[in-house]
Amino acid sequence: MKENIDISKLNDDGSCSHLINRKFPDISLPNQDGHYLKLNRSDTFRLVIYFYSLTGHPKKKLPENWNKIPGANGCTLQNCSFRDNYEKIIKMNAIPIGVSTQPIEYIKEMTSRLMINYDVLSDIDLTLIKALKLPTFSINKQVYLKKFTLIVDNNTIKKVFYPINSIDKHISEVLKWLQTN
Repeated sequence: MKENIDISKLNDDGSCSHLINRKFPDISLPNQDGHYLKLNRSDTFRLVIYFYSLTGHPKKKLPENWNKIPGANGCTLQNCSFRDNYEKIIKMNAIPIGVSTQPIEYIKEMTSRLMINYDVLSDIDLTLIKALKLPTFSINKQVYLKKFTLIVDNNTIKKVFYPINSIDKHISEVLKWLQTN
């Protein structure tokens, strides 16, 4: 999984600029097992919340022209990069959490197939998206998240990584930030 996917050099459109130092809302979302995870936490560890559009399902087609949409592809690799660096993230007093607008059953299939051992959440009702005004795009009336990552410490968003142009470089940037902050 060392493939470097260039997502056509997305520019920062300012969609996340309002998030720095914002308090995280009191929201819980269902994980791959349907259990709700509270995201507004006072734990001593940091949350590394990465957002992604869609991971493909082996028995379902991707939306039409999916791979032509800037920033849409590479979500499976994004999940795998956080999975592969799970131990490093934990050692830096943080835990990864994925978020998508996909239904729980899609997320469950993906986490099982890719052996992801942490929570990946469904924001299918757009609760978190609306509360934080997160960047999205739509295809055929279906809303998808753009790729970005938030570092949340003591209920406050401390760092935003957006846009993400290279999955391989992104995980390195996240690890470097965690190490130095």
